[in-house]
Amino acid sequence: MLQGKTAVIAGATGGIGKAVTAQLAEAGARLVLAGRNSDRLQELADTYPASVVVPTDITDPEQVEALMSKAVSHFGGVDILVNAAGLGVMKQYNKIAPDDLSAMIDANLKGCFYLMQSACQVMKERQRGHICNVIGILGKHSMPMATAYCASKFGAVGLTKCIAEEVKRLGIKVTIFYFGGVDTPFWDNANLKVDRTKMLSADQAARAILFALTADPVAVPMEINIQPESHLFF
Repeated sequence: MLQGKTAVIAGATGGIGKAVTAQLAEAGARLVLAGRNSDRLQELADTYPASVVVPTDITDPEQVEALMSKAVSHFGGVDILVNAAGLGVMKQYNKIAPDDLSAMIDANLKGCFYLMQSACQVMKERQRGHICNVIGILGKHSMPMATAYCASKFGAVGLTKCIAEEVKRLGIKVTIFYFGGVDTPFWDNANLKVDRTKMLSADQAARAILFALTADPVAVPMEINIQPESHLFF
């Protein structure tokens, strides 16, 4: 069902982003790969002929506009946006520096808004599209050491739901993904005691996104919540 459709993937070089890229490519989608590291993006794109690379800082609205413009000029439009980009700094509330807070608000909240705003502007021209926001379970539940991160993710849930209500009349679907712990490089410097062997794999997360994108056209999977079977934290 994705043959010939154009998918913009923000955070394409991350754990979930890479897995989504692979599965959407296998499903026949044309890919617009976005991330901050141009070398890593190009390495990824070399694996998938039907792809174009657009180095993008999603905290900069002008760069996000340029990303969507590139998708339109290269492939004629945007059918899918997968936002798998994000930033996490896990510290006690009284050790969160102003720069930590600003960085997470910029990436997880403002970046999400800029991507959705720009994608919807393109999608509304053809009265169709599907936006998948990988928020994570900390956009729904609190956790010690994640005060600022949760704040940014709770905000991203709120804006996603509001935009979804505004654009559904334009034929644009929006799905939020509340994944539990997913074994990705996110945890390399998280400073939390977790058992990564019990986490979901990036491929499992990507399959959930593919499921939403290939659901019955009249159905809108608004929220998908997938958690590991076992407790992760020591």
